[in-house]
Parts: sequence; C-alpha cells; structure tokens
Amino acid sequence: MIDKKNITGIILAGGKSSRMGTDKGLIMFKGMPFFQHIANALHPLVGEIIVISNHSAYDIFGFKRFEDLIKNAGPLAGVYTGLKHSKTEFNLVLSCDVPLINTGTLNKLIDSYDNNSEVIQIESKGKTMPLIALYKKQCEYHFFKLLQEGERRLQYGVNQCKVKSVSLDAENDVFTNNINTPEQLKAIRQ
Repeated sequence: MIDKKNITGIILAGGKSSRMGTDKGLIMFKGMPFFQHIANALHPLVGEIIVISNHSAYDIFGFKRFEDLIKNAGPLAGVYTGLKHSKTEFNLVLSCDVPLINTGTLNKLIDSYDNNSEVIQIESKGKTMPLIALYKKQCEYHFFKLLQEGERRLQYGVNQCKVKSVSLDAENDVFTNNINTPEQLKAIRQ
C-alpha cells in the first residue's frame, strides 16, 4: 500500500470549456462546484492537492495553483506541469469535469499499483481515461521530451510509458462520467 504522504493529488482545471460555455470546474452541482467534489474525493488519499490552472478563480479553494509551464499545449502540458511541481513519487491526476468521482474509485488505482507500471489509468465503458489516473513522477521526463517535439496528446504520452488499465464494472462506470455539455449537466442534475 502506498502511503498517502507519498501521493499528490493534481487537479487539471485549465481547459477551454468551449462545449460547456463556462469554466467547468466552477459549475455548481449538489451545492458545491465540480472542483470541490473532486478535491473531496482526493483528500482522504493524498498528502497534498495542487491545481493546474491559468485561472486565479481557483485560488479561493486554498490549494497551491500553478500555471501551465508550456502554454497552449493541451492536457499533456497540464499533466507535465503537475508532475514537475509535485514533490511525491505518486500522483493522482484528475480533470475538473468528473464531479461524480469518489474516493473508492480512486483507491482502486492505488490498490492496483505494481512496480512495473508508470501510469495506472481507469478504463470505463471500453475507453481508457488518462485524466483519472495514478502517475509516477518519472513520467515528467517522458512528457517534457514529447512536448519539446510538439506533441500535445496526453493519450500518446501515456502510451510511451509503462501503462496499466483498471477496468470498472458497469455499476461504477457512472463515477467517471465527463460532464462536457449543458445536456450532460442537465442529465446528472435530474
């Protein structure tokens, strides 16, 4: 079992949110912003939470916030920035658009750790989810090299690492739903 003092929670809140039309991490759901739901799920499992965002609005949550080290380079740059600023070997990385995520689902990533893997990601509904994943800090070096070569796709970066996927059963798939559109938001509010 990995000691929580050796795990940093990294929340990415830097996307453009073009389909939603507003900053997704700040959307209210069940009385609190999406971001707070994610931080609450991470909190029991990590020693520290950091935020990767160029938006100062996230400062109200009281976590250290870092801006992308490489601008306009997509989620690969966001994960790279988080790993660069992390002080721990293990890092739980989440996007800010999964407000249904829970501690139990995240704990499956930690429980699935083995010495052979650099990235352990959730697989849900047949899709791998590199923005609900446990990353070893050493991935920072792979990602930096790819960013220097102009790569921006996180999935491509993950595939350059030793990766393991953890499948969820059908009843737990709901916890990984990305909420990207007003229609998806309406569906979870019902």
